[in-house]
Amino acid sequence: MTKLTEFVLVTGMTGAGRSTAAKALEKLGYYVVDNLPPGMLDELVSSVDAAEDIDRLAVVVDSRSRTFFFGLVDAIESVLDLGVRVRTLYLEASDEVLVRRQEAARRPHPLSRQGRLMDGFVRERELLRTIRGRADIVIDTSRLNVHQLAHRVRQAFELEDERGLHVTIVSFGFKYGIPIDADMVADMRFLPNPYWVDELRPLSGLDAPVAEYVHRQERSQEFLDRYVELLSMITNGFLQEDKLFLTVGIGCTGGRHRSVAMSEALADRLRDRDVRTLVVHRDLGRE
Repeated sequence: MTKLTEFVLVTGMTGAGRSTAAKALEKLGYYVVDNLPPGMLDELVSSVDAAEDIDRLAVVVDSRSRTFFFGLVDAIESVLDLGVRVRTLYLEASDEVLVRRQEAARRPHPLSRQGRLMDGFVRERELLRTIRGRADIVIDTSRLNVHQLAHRVRQAFELEDERGLHVTIVSFGFKYGIPIDADMVADMRFLPNPYWVDELRPLSGLDAPVAEYVHRQERSQEFLDRYVELLSMITNGFLQEDKLFLTVGIGCTGGRHRSVAMSEALADRLRDRDVRTLVVHRDLGRE
């Protein structure tokens, strides 16, 4: 039986922040290997297992591996057969952000074949489609700087040895698009909008007057009661399927008032039930 307690596979789109995530894991005590061909995963695990001072391993695998990448799913299964607990972190971002970051770095995309950057990202998304569907946690880095991404990684993995569901609640505005890393999405536009109350318009859901206005609505409390029960009902199923990470999107029109207030209230209720919960306000301050 292996003595490795944690094995994190870091993958995702070029320019989405894999290096930043790897550095954050390294600071958490992981032994990090970058750009390893998938076929060497089980060999690496065996080698690391022989070392006396390594019990947490993180490996960055991505499209730089070219044709080697096609064996990634089989390689993961081989590692699981060794008795190692594998967690996959997938980093995502919008095409516009990825192109801008890659152009700023003045590097060609590894799959562009001397063509346009966008061609490389299209091929990469197709290549990564299966592994994205298997990922334990997906982080959309489109609006995150390197410090915010490192914080999200630490939040996800610094206490990963605790058994239980880890929930990230993301408030957002529908007019900016649904979070691409959300597993579940709830729409708060059924509640009266504080935007149309003059004294509340310049405030946000983090301000007490807005939160009180939202929570005075009878339907808001009914939603919270039912949604918490729904999450509680599915928790055991997720854990039985070894899915420890859940991202819940809570949206309203602009992501400033209702979604923010309801996200904070939902997080409080989950924490009262000892669910490890992180809140991210994606679009707050965007207007």
